[in-house]
Amino acid sequence: MKKTLIALFLALIVSPLQAHAQDDAKKLTPKPPANPSQVLLEAWNDIGRKLAAMAEDFPEDKYDFKPVPVERSFAEQLLHAANANYFFINPLVGKKVPEGDPKRDQYKSKAEVVAFVKKSFADGAALIKQKGDSGMSDLMLDPFSKDQQVRMSDQAWGFIEHSGEHYGQLVVYYRVAGLVPPESRPKK
Repeated sequence: MKKTLIALFLALIVSPLQAHAQDDAKKLTPKPPANPSQVLLEAWNDIGRKLAAMAEDFPEDKYDFKPVPVERSFAEQLLHAANANYFFINPLVGKKVPEGDPKRDQYKSKAEVVAFVKKSFADGAALIKQKGDSGMSDLMLDPFSKDQQVRMSDQAWGFIEHSGEHYGQLVVYYRVAGLVPPESRPKK
């Protein structure tokens, strides 16, 4: 009986210590990084989400707002950023790159602009998923130089940066118009 009580007592003491040691081991073992194409896709989708949120949020009656007359309007900024994605997408799907930005009169309503922004990022995301890690390492001609090869992933990262630059410009449009951008609002 004494041996049973001692064994039970030791089991009660050792059991939580083992569980604690296992928890510590889990904390010390970091998760492996995501695959490069997954990281790229997350960044692509994140900036696409931000621009789409702005496109949906900004009042339609202010879509032609310009901080100063020589700048693009809010809608034109969105159309430019979304259209630029096709300089990455089109060569990889066998299409010609766009010849300039779409005109505002081609996308008259807020809904049409929103749809174009969302489609351009969805098309890019589908391409990145399709190519995966190995495909994103393939080479393509830089659509701006015509004689320089670049990795597909490098092109995608460049267009993510380009979209981020326009996101920053659109934040200024919000502020000058007396509005708060969606990403700057308190999270619920």
